[in-house]
Amino acid sequence: MESSNQARERRKYPRISLDLPLEYRATSAPNVRGALVINASETGLLVHSIKEMPVGMKLKIVVMFPEEFQLDNFEVLAEVVWKDIQWKEDWEGYQLGLKFINLLEEDHLKLKQLLADGHEIW
Repeated sequence: MESSNQARERRKYPRISLDLPLEYRATSAPNVRGALVINASETGLLVHSIKEMPVGMKLKIVVMFPEEFQLDNFEVLAEVVWKDIQWKEDWEGYQLGLKFINLLEEDHLKLKQLLADGHEIW
């Protein structure tokens, strides 16, 4: 069994653990919903949601960062690339892999810096 450090080293884009609110809406729907960001990389997010979404669905998302990380909330177009049902003691929902489709360069640079610093936001 490999340690988590060895698994992390194999990734092209390292991930950091997060615990941040996320607002999203399907590009074809007006309703805004909420989810929770679990981890992030330069190319996407792992989120928990109570709403099921099909793989391939395009989402307009807003990630809300705390002020001390100097990364304002940013909006991005993302796509659901995988999903899994998630059961925990006090929660049922879905774990979703989101891939960034369109992220402003300014936000991308700030996100890269946050990831490079290795911050864990709880």
